[in-house]
Amino acid sequence: MIFRRRARMLRWLVCGRLGPVWMWKALLLFVAIGFAGQLLGVIFNKSSVQSAGRSIFSSPDAQGPSLGSCQPHTHIMFLKTHKTASSTVLNMLYRFGDERDLRFALPLGYQLGYPLPFNAHRVKGYRGPRAVEFHIMGNHMRFNKAETEKVMPADTFYFSIIRDPVALAESSFAYYKEVAPAFRKAKSLGDFADDPKKYYDPRLRNNHYARNLLLFDFGMDHNANFSVALAQRAEAMIRRTFKLILVSEYFDQSMILLRHALCWPLDAVVSFSLNARQQKPSVIGGMSGSWVGKAAAAAGVGARVVRSQAKMLTNVTEEQREKLRQWNALDWHLYKSFNRTFWDEINRFGHSQMEQEVALLRMRREDLARVCLRDGGKPVESHRIRDKNIRPYQSGLVKILGYELQLGLDNATRTACLKMIRPEIQYKDVLDAKQFPRALPAQPQPGQQNPGLMVAAGGSLLRQDSSRTGERLVGGEAGGRTVEEGERDWDGSRLMRRNLTLLRGQEKGR
Repeated sequence: MIFRRRARMLRWLVCGRLGPVWMWKALLLFVAIGFAGQLLGVIFNKSSVQSAGRSIFSSPDAQGPSLGSCQPHTHIMFLKTHKTASSTVLNMLYRFGDERDLRFALPLGYQLGYPLPFNAHRVKGYRGPRAVEFHIMGNHMRFNKAETEKVMPADTFYFSIIRDPVALAESSFAYYKEVAPAFRKAKSLGDFADDPKKYYDPRLRNNHYARNLLLFDFGMDHNANFSVALAQRAEAMIRRTFKLILVSEYFDQSMILLRHALCWPLDAVVSFSLNARQQKPSVIGGMSGSWVGKAAAAAGVGARVVRSQAKMLTNVTEEQREKLRQWNALDWHLYKSFNRTFWDEINRFGHSQMEQEVALLRMRREDLARVCLRDGGKPVESHRIRDKNIRPYQSGLVKILGYELQLGLDNATRTACLKMIRPEIQYKDVLDAKQFPRALPAQPQPGQQNPGLMVAAGGSLLRQDSSRTGERLVGGEAGGRTVEEGERDWDGSRLMRRNLTLLRGQEKGR
């Protein structure tokens, strides 16, 4: 009996002492395994972003549905109209030509002599009618067919993009409020719409932004009194030259038509909205469901964050909208006519096929946004973008949004993604440097500033060559947005008030 009790006590002592040791060892082993799993997970997650990025631009999805045996167009003229999503289209042309080393008909400054009618000598490197092969032309100009044909080859594909004149007027008023005298005098767009002739003087510079802006960009008399015969002649002149007119309210459908017309791969027409202003998603023409609207919603853009001043100044009643259509009657005729033609093209294309290809385009855009952009592609205000070289230029009453690149991308993917979000002015500078390489200028002495250069948003250099080109940058290319009191950069540093760009306090004077 005594021996049994001692045996039980011994077993209790052994289990009591040894049991916890093995338990601690097992616990430590599990902790080690868990830590190793987390560490490997971080590594694999990081590498998965890179591997996804490396493969996404070379995946079969990049080509899109087969286009048959056609050959891609490489001689292209895009008439870049104002406030029509044309900056996004120009980015596509820039990317396509840049990746294939095509030659651009670049301006001496940033516009091809606008608002004067285009002259071939505005093109940098022009040496006479078709002496040099230019592949792509797309910067702002007032169209002049005869002069354009001196620059571009005979087989050039001409296309442009239009927008509802009322929506265009709202955007123009927000952008050019301080540029166009007619807008500057009016208290609001509604005030202007009620009596345009009270504010509009056709003799004043930059007032073309306030009436029939589309017709002006196409190179015709935007101040002519409306008549059906005149409007039809203008329409016929456009149809004779331009093989495709896109509609910004149906941007994705426009990209599918453009892709098939140019015989381009799908990725060439996939884009992120550039030069977009901070506002409510538009409901005109069904745009509220577009990716642009979704991106704005994802960014929290809406009534909660819209600048109240801009919203108040551009709000119009339905009656005032009708007055704006009457004031822009020539543009309204063009819009209605080419909108009908646009849907005729879609009918011939096939609605079912169009729906399928639009769905593929949007899916591809979302995939690229997931790889390229932080926070799934949420647009951000310019001063919150850490890389100053991709900050969009600021103009007018509203903030222009941009993007931040995803972290951890390999070099090749980062380069491809960067091209998709690089603002127009900075991209033009990159192409100019590539096409016209030159030795770097001597560095100025400390405290000196190169008098021929000025700093633009994104840290790029704008060449003040207006004396040479005769052009002035206005609106989206000048004017600038005044920094709000107390506004700060992404890292908390104070931003100084300056008309051209958002500058850090400590960089003032550099």
